[in-house]
Amino acid sequence: MRIVDLLKNDAVKLNANVSTKDEMLDTLINLHSKAGNISDKKVFKEGILKRESEGPTAIADGICIPHSKNRAVKQPGIAAITVPGGVDCDALDGQPSNLFFMIAAPEEGSDVHLEALSRLSTILMDGKFRERLLGAKDVKTFLDAINEKETEKYGAEDAAQSADAAQNTASAAPTEKKSLGYRILAVTACPTGIAHTYMAAEALEEKGKELGYPLKAETNGSAGAKNVLTKAEIEACDGIIIAADKNVEMARFDGKPVIKVSVSEGIHKPQELVERIINGEAPVYHHAGGGADVSAESDGEGLGHQFYKHLMNGVSHMLPFVIGGGILIALAFLFDDYSIDPSNFGMNTPLAAFFKTAGNGAFGFMLPILSGYIAMSIADRPGLMVGFVGGYIASNGTTFASAFDASISPISGGFLGALFAGFVAGYLVLLLQKATEKIPSSMDGIRPMLIYPVIGLFGISVIMFAIDPFFSWINQLLSNALNSLGGANSVVLGLIVAGMMSIDMGGPFNKAAYVFGTAALATQSESGYMIMAAVMVGGMVPPIAIAIASYAFKNKFTDNDRKTAPVNAIMGLCFISEAAIPYAAGDPIHVIPSCVVGSAVAGALSMAFKCTLMAPHGGIFVFPVVGNAVMYVVALLVGSIVGAILLGALRKPVAK
Repeated sequence: MRIVDLLKNDAVKLNANVSTKDEMLDTLINLHSKAGNISDKKVFKEGILKRESEGPTAIADGICIPHSKNRAVKQPGIAAITVPGGVDCDALDGQPSNLFFMIAAPEEGSDVHLEALSRLSTILMDGKFRERLLGAKDVKTFLDAINEKETEKYGAEDAAQSADAAQNTASAAPTEKKSLGYRILAVTACPTGIAHTYMAAEALEEKGKELGYPLKAETNGSAGAKNVLTKAEIEACDGIIIAADKNVEMARFDGKPVIKVSVSEGIHKPQELVERIINGEAPVYHHAGGGADVSAESDGEGLGHQFYKHLMNGVSHMLPFVIGGGILIALAFLFDDYSIDPSNFGMNTPLAAFFKTAGNGAFGFMLPILSGYIAMSIADRPGLMVGFVGGYIASNGTTFASAFDASISPISGGFLGALFAGFVAGYLVLLLQKATEKIPSSMDGIRPMLIYPVIGLFGISVIMFAIDPFFSWINQLLSNALNSLGGANSVVLGLIVAGMMSIDMGGPFNKAAYVFGTAALATQSESGYMIMAAVMVGGMVPPIAIAIASYAFKNKFTDNDRKTAPVNAIMGLCFISEAAIPYAAGDPIHVIPSCVVGSAVAGALSMAFKCTLMAPHGGIFVFPVVGNAVMYVVALLVGSIVGAILLGALRKPVAK
């Protein structure tokens, strides 16, 4: 489908009078509505804003392509505006954007529109073409320019691809490399698989052509892989560039020089990447038995970042089990009758017993999932089973003594034991991959099917049976310490963990506090639930405090700041502390201390009021199952107001 088939006259506005990002989005959404592409502007905008919260759609060079696959879309379409004065949309190059295309894609059905989108992203890489669009005097000239550029680019390219295919078929093996023509290959992919994917591919292909090194780029987009690299091309090439922000299929590149970078580097540093392949600076990639890369994990990635990445992979997969299980367990206590049997609270009535049983089922998977996905992050699929079993052993607290003597009761190694099991399992499988590299290729199939699962399972079982007493002791010590918390001690702990949530809002300090909260939650004790409550309220404060301050101290904030305040407050109520990042980045000296103090106050009050939370996420949506919910709201309000007052006092009035 061609671009002009999706971009109608009614959906184009030249020289639009907009000055903020929100105005830009509303203008484009109104054009979609006018063209009959969407049925509900509010629902469609929610999808657009959700995509924007995941990362900027402003690429660079003045280009911005907001997009959403959305249930409000009646038919695929594109809306476009030009804004000569530019709008700050957090572009990758830090410059304002002046050329906007908004993609409306149906939630269900064909992805044929993505072909037009890939073409749009590609042709916009031409600076002269962008200037022609910005200089268009009327809509017809604008659309004619797109039509001519698309015909020029893809008419010739389609013919060239057909000629390449015919030549490749006729070529003999000894001259295969020359006839294939591609010295360098690339794979591009972004999380949404839309604009960035295609722009990186175009940038790399154009730079390869410019440097005299023909380059072919495979795009892993929303509609699947396009321009897929063939086995013959991979064997013949000098090297491969992976410019991706998500996993791509890597086994096919075993033994080839490979560079792995983010998709944004593919867009902005194509010459550097191509020259690294030309100069032989790319490390050789080794793929072991369907597992992970057993060479360097990625360029320039330190051990600390690797550890953090593996940990977060486990935590992110664990959270749905904790959230679902925690809320159902909380509902069990909410609907139960304590007076029937205090010792069986949560299971006294049929409804409560249902929720408690289902919630406990999810909680039972929590630690094995954590461990399994840490191991999988390290060693790919071969690590999953080994890590899962390691987490199960840690969760049960099984030891050699308890395994051979039923009278000895195991004590769970808990969250720390499962963490240890995940990392040990992952690196154990990597060790097995290394140790079996030299076996005959005819036996390669038995590595993932026999060696890794059997020896891996045996190894992790021996290690965890031996080490579990230590983690059981640590877990018991932690549980006793948490249960003994009271008065000033608990208030100080709440102050610390809640304050940490605001230091970097989604960064290492924030994640460390959050992981501590989920670890405490795993103890299923009242003190653990209190810690989780303090952690969540601390993360909710920053966006809310900033929103309050923007209204209470209007002269300290810009008009745009105040316009976005309601959205910021909503995100804070939903426990999305990252909503405060743009403000913190623009004024860290004043914003961060104010938010840290406000969060710390809220966490301390939550602890003082003995508020409890059995779910690690949800914001206001889980308030009905918060213990002492009224005072929890008080803690949130007081902390947010304190943060807002401090921010208002510290900031200077903005220049008019």
